[in-house]
Amino acid sequence: MTEFSPEKFEDKYANYFPELQTAYRNAFESMSERYDSELIHAVDQQVLNESEPFYDADEGFRIAVPDEPYDRLTAIVVDEEKFDAVLAEYTTTLETELANVFDLDAGSPKV
Repeated sequence: MTEFSPEKFEDKYANYFPELQTAYRNAFESMSERYDSELIHAVDQQVLNESEPFYDADEGFRIAVPDEPYDRLTAIVVDEEKFDAVLAEYTTTLETELANVFDLDAGSPKV
């Protein structure tokens, strides 16, 4: 496991790019097992490609998605309610995968 530093996460792409890739890949694979792969691929490529992971010591990881995420989806037709539910689960899965990659539990490094 990679040693995590909240300060280093401020410049996450310079300091933790491989770990971010691993977490995003793991979340994608996990979601693809549960949902239609076309839907998951579209969400990944058209919404989450513009997402931004953040870390807060009290709250842990959170994923900020772009404004109007449903309107960004052009590769597939899906009901907005289903899209919202899948996106919410996907971001939660991604937050969990980030915590796993960095071996964090409840927002704090394991000792």
